[in-house]
Amino acid sequence: MVTYIYETMPKTANEEAERFEWQQSIHDDALVSHPKTGVPVRRVVAGGLGYISSKSSEGNSSESSCCRGSCGC
Repeated sequence: MVTYIYETMPKTANEEAERFEWQQSIHDDALVSHPKTGVPVRRVVAGGLGYISSKSSEGNSSESSCCRGSCGC
């Protein structure tokens, strides 16, 4: 199970979006409506902390790091 963050989609500019967490399988489709209220929702894309640098702390170029290959950095 994975925990996703969703938010409601306000109909007017005065309305605030409500964010909530929902656990579901990675294979399940994203929710399209709030499970309790039926209000339309969208999944919030949230990233982790971190950054990619072209040099390591020893001053080596990215040619010697894993980001050079197909590992997905």
